[in-house]
Amino acid sequence: MNYKKTICFYFVLLHIKNSVYMNYYELKLTITPNMEINRDIASSLLAEIGFESFVESEKGLDAYISEKNYSEEAVAEVLQHLPLQDTHIQYHVEQIEGRDWNQEWEKNFFQPIIIGNQVVIHSSFHEDIPKLPYDIIIDPKMAFGTGHHATTELMVSYLLDLDLQNRSFLDMGCGTAVLAILAQMKGASPVTAVDNDEWAYENALENIRLNHTPGIRVQLGDASLLGKDTYDFIFANINRNILLNDLPVYASCMHAGSSLFVSGFYQEDKNILIETAKKYGLSFVSYKEKENWTAIHFQ
Repeated sequence: MNYKKTICFYFVLLHIKNSVYMNYYELKLTITPNMEINRDIASSLLAEIGFESFVESEKGLDAYISEKNYSEEAVAEVLQHLPLQDTHIQYHVEQIEGRDWNQEWEKNFFQPIIIGNQVVIHSSFHEDIPKLPYDIIIDPKMAFGTGHHATTELMVSYLLDLDLQNRSFLDMGCGTAVLAILAQMKGASPVTAVDNDEWAYENALENIRLNHTPGIRVQLGDASLLGKDTYDFIFANINRNILLNDLPVYASCMHAGSSLFVSGFYQEDKNILIETAKKYGLSFVSYKEKENWTAIHFQ
């Protein structure tokens, strides 16, 4: 996995309308030996306690988390019990004061992305955008969900292969709502998008307005919101632990012929997800992989 390719240097870049910008903490890890597997394990476990983005460094890894989610005790607990043999980790924490992250992202990182020669994902400030069947505007508020991260690209590639006309669609952990927006563009109806992060919720609403896809219902919460509704297609791009926990809920929201697509985990986690899904009547159909990230299709 190459974190530089995911372009996630400046994590969540949420431009608050009242001009109040979020503060962040930067965790700089010195990892000895500085090997990819060591960085991957450290980033995976830090993600579970709220870290949002990671960048490889010459000495190891830089990780970023919003001030509201930071816990010094949680960081110390994770780093003291990393399952790494013959590996030494030192770390330094520094607070980064809020700034216009939107402007930072716009100036330095977010570039249009083309997926499958069918979708172009870009910001409203981009010019000379190629003409493709699906043109999606995602103003650069978040590092993940713009299409640059491998998991988003994997899920989009699956979505492009589907006939969604008049089919119900659920986007769990929607982030910027790029999957929900593309689904409605492809004719899905009704479309529901859910995220438990208030920043993502607000950003999803904004991007839906930008793309003139008002038929998407956005909800703030987690899988406990789903109730008894069923869907033809469920897309959940989250992380391994949440997916494992929520698989029975997703299964209860499916009917004969429904499909579930999951991503947000590494290739080595594929088997545990497949085996767990079997317990709830879900059959493995296929998987896709990019930069060690994986997406799975169940039915």
